[in-house]
Amino acid sequence: MLVSMSAVLLLGLLIWFLLRIRYLRLADVLLSGTFGFLLAKTVAAPVVQTLLDGVSDFLGQLRF
Repeated sequence: MLVSMSAVLLLGLLIWFLLRIRYLRLADVLLSGTFGFLLAKTVAAPVVQTLLDGVSDFLGQLRF
């Protein structure tokens, strides 16, 4: 749950920034959001969640 919340926050900030610099139109944001909600209801949702968990575990193990 924590990973998905941080991913949502990060992606939300990215979308806000792209809207702010007028690189992304509001219609693009609505279309992307709708696609995300519909994707979450499919059988692909566990695969996407596993992929996000793997990436977050990998990034969590990196030491600088």
